[in-house]
Amino acid sequence: MKDIAEWLASLDLGEYAQRFAENAIDLSVICDLTENDLKELGVLLGHRRKMLRAIAELQRAGGSMPQMAIELGRERAERRQLTVMFCDLVGSSALAAQLDPEDMRQVMARFHGRIGEVIGGYEGIIARYMGDGVLAYFGYPQAHEDDAVQAVRAGLALVDSVANLQTGRSSPLQIRVGIATGLTVVGDLIGEGGAQEEAVVGDTPNLAARLQALAEPGTVMISAATRRLTAGQFTYRDRGPVALKGWTQPVPAWQVLGTSGVESRFEAQHESKPTPLFGREEEIELLLRRWRSATQGEGRVVVLSGDPGIGKSHIALALEERLQGELHTSLRYFCSAHHTNSALFPFIGQLERAARFKRGDSPAQKLAKLETLLVRSAADSDQTVAVLANLLSLPPSNRYRLPELTPQSRKEKTLAALSARLEALAARRPVLVIFEDVHWIDPTSLELLTAMVERAAQLRVLLLINARPEFAPPWPRYAHVTTVALTRLGRPDATAIIKRIAGGKTLPEEVMNQIVVRTDGVPLFVEELTKTVLESGVLRERDGHYVLERPLPPLAIPTTLHDSLIARLDRFAPVREVAQIGAVVGRSFSYELLNAVAGLSPQKLEEALGQLVRSELVFCRGEIPHAVYTFKHVLVRDAAYSSLLKSRRAIVHAAIASALEQRFPEIVEAEPETLAQHLTEAGMLEKAVSYWLKAGKNAVQRFANLEAIAHLQRGIETIGRLPESSGRDRLELDLQFALGPCLIATQGPASNTAIAIFARGRELCSRLSDPPEYLQVMFWLATGSVIRGELPQAREATATLLGLAEARNDRPMLINAIRGLGMILLFMGHAIEARELTERALEEFRTSNETEKLAARAAGQDAGAASLALMSWALWVLGHVDVAAAQVAAALQRADAVGHPHTQAYVCYYASILHALRGEPSIAQRHAERCLALSDEHGFRHWHGLSRAIRGICITAADPSAIGLEEVKSVLDQIGLRAINSVSRRSTCCCARSYCTDASQRPR
Repeated sequence: MKDIAEWLASLDLGEYAQRFAENAIDLSVICDLTENDLKELGVLLGHRRKMLRAIAELQRAGGSMPQMAIELGRERAERRQLTVMFCDLVGSSALAAQLDPEDMRQVMARFHGRIGEVIGGYEGIIARYMGDGVLAYFGYPQAHEDDAVQAVRAGLALVDSVANLQTGRSSPLQIRVGIATGLTVVGDLIGEGGAQEEAVVGDTPNLAARLQALAEPGTVMISAATRRLTAGQFTYRDRGPVALKGWTQPVPAWQVLGTSGVESRFEAQHESKPTPLFGREEEIELLLRRWRSATQGEGRVVVLSGDPGIGKSHIALALEERLQGELHTSLRYFCSAHHTNSALFPFIGQLERAARFKRGDSPAQKLAKLETLLVRSAADSDQTVAVLANLLSLPPSNRYRLPELTPQSRKEKTLAALSARLEALAARRPVLVIFEDVHWIDPTSLELLTAMVERAAQLRVLLLINARPEFAPPWPRYAHVTTVALTRLGRPDATAIIKRIAGGKTLPEEVMNQIVVRTDGVPLFVEELTKTVLESGVLRERDGHYVLERPLPPLAIPTTLHDSLIARLDRFAPVREVAQIGAVVGRSFSYELLNAVAGLSPQKLEEALGQLVRSELVFCRGEIPHAVYTFKHVLVRDAAYSSLLKSRRAIVHAAIASALEQRFPEIVEAEPETLAQHLTEAGMLEKAVSYWLKAGKNAVQRFANLEAIAHLQRGIETIGRLPESSGRDRLELDLQFALGPCLIATQGPASNTAIAIFARGRELCSRLSDPPEYLQVMFWLATGSVIRGELPQAREATATLLGLAEARNDRPMLINAIRGLGMILLFMGHAIEARELTERALEEFRTSNETEKLAARAAGQDAGAASLALMSWALWVLGHVDVAAAQVAAALQRADAVGHPHTQAYVCYYASILHALRGEPSIAQRHAERCLALSDEHGFRHWHGLSRAIRGICITAADPSAIGLEEVKSVLDQIGLRAINSVSRRSTCCCARSYCTDASQRPR
């Protein structure tokens, strides 16, 4: 272990790391701590017990600390989405009573052997034999893209296969099968010797066992999650919600009746009609041009290359739909990840589908169907039929019998027969050949496909080949072959898919942004993540659109994508843990940081990263040691991260935080939020909060209010996990105090969020015995009262603050209190008193030093510019129209000089009102447009609607038909403010009425 913080993080008690460090407690003295020591440190009772148990374990081990540095391969257990199967032999007790024990032993041996053979054939593993039952896993230790499908196929095969076992009695054996899919922790070894197994923790095994008990003999019962993952692949009978022991609510269950006969994985994933194709117009036009060439006798080949889910199969389906009105033949071939060594698997599958073989057909019936198929394609010579019947494992007949051939000769004749069939079809009419998932093609099929590519130029054939980027075509660069690398969709097309999935209803912008960012323009990812969001319950329909029911949580990986993403990582198991550590860093990670925390030699680390790059799981930019790596997709990174146990994540986060502090001070200085994130996830909470505060203040200095709000709110959330203390209150008040001006700028001082923050600040101030921030917090609350139209209360509160500021000689507060009181009096109609107070505020401001002027900006804007702007309104009310214009010009000059965006927007709004009231719509509109632009850029919602209203009035002045005053009023109503809007409304309505009269009557 590197330090005490990591030890605490390993116990999920990282919040005490700062306290231990402050008391100079390190690893050398940890074993000397007593319960009283821990109590004095403020450790809670339950946490004390946890620490003392861990210390006792160390003492039993001789006082040595365990090695906690990140070491690859040390952690067997991991979080996995797993499909679990339970199968049980029906009536085994009755059978045992009927058979001799030795005969029963043989039956059980054959039963277990058949179970192992079938499950292994579908790439599952036997976890445990339990007498007459079996527990099996699909998706561990190697995940596949279709583990749930394979499990269901295995279940159906087991039902048939076990029934055919010979037992020496008339009635066949029957089994019940239950299958469930869900999140588990798998990999912990339990038991010893021959009884040792890798345990699965979670409710998925229990659910599979309950479903098995519910199933009727000779049937397969599956869970809702398994049903969703296998949708389209099978036919089902809905058993409805069923009561299961251990579940408080009924659980949906389905009985699997059989396979659906669907041809492609894509069609299975889209049981109903798939969404329209978005963003692929150029690819479709290219394919149609190549098709035209093919129909004229100049065959073409197009290779569509792209990542899983990028749209290869969708494009092929769209092309088929475009060609439905044309006379042609379609041939579709599908490669399989489970048949990469099954010779001619895609060709066998195509023949069986085209001939319409059924499960119960006899060999003779199949042979007759094959003959009929070949007659239709004019490739029905006896030898062709015999060769292809042999390929389909049909027994020879008297008519179609092959002579004795060497394996090589049989292969050559088979390839020739398949080629002849294609040529015969192309001679009759144009042929569209679609070859799916060629990255999984078996060697013999690839040999034939290569010959088809070469021959295609002389046939009326368009050969469309879909493959992932790892597929390297073995054929030369022929002129008739075109390769198209599919790129990700842009935001407009991704948005169109989201809207289509949502039934045309609009999603909240926050939700749209998360979906677009996390799916990286991959259409399948967009579809599935949108479905996950819609099914999550966080959205509610209202007036034809969706609204958020509660704060949007981080979007989880859709269940339908989880296996595919993990399978890509599992294919590179030796270096997967390097990817996992990189995922803890983030979507991008540097070689230098990974080298500091991974615990590998530079050579091994470089080899591992090189393999990840070659696999295209990550991209590399730059050269080692300055290389930076980026996960190709956000969801791949999320999958790698989510597979780590939470305890392991905490250790890695702690190691990364330690490395950043010790070796990368420039990152800590420029991006304290990065360190804060790792400290938070490591459980080192007090330290994390201080860095969230630093990150928030850094963002404020860059005028990045929205980023500052995010960092400060994370700090507030984090501090809520610490035990109560005066130190915690002090740190929270620092966060709340930094957050206040950001909320004033972005949401306005009367927003619900801002008022809640101000109220919490007041509570913290009372608990901390009147700290320096108290007056400013009370001023924020008074400002909120102004905006809500509670002017008498605001006047009383502000007058009190003014007196307190004078008594404490608090110059920044004094400036703001005087200005605030002047604003309230102006809104109450006391223009003379308002002018006097504003002049006094300006004088106080001019005589203040720069530190005091900057401190006064805690009100949300520069006090000097704001006072000048307020003065301009007071002067206009008093009839000093030209002097008012000069004052607002000075306010604009001051705002630009300080370069504070919220001050600039604030003053621009005041200027737009003043010039509108002066009957100068073009000048007013210019200021309103600038206020609107600043509001859009920096997220100033408070000023956004108001500036839109003034702009609308100015446009109406120039062209009364352009925008109605009712629309302006509607904008003001949408803002939801009352008092400053009461002035704004009176002003704008006055301006609006003026603009509706003759120009000569407009006030000057």
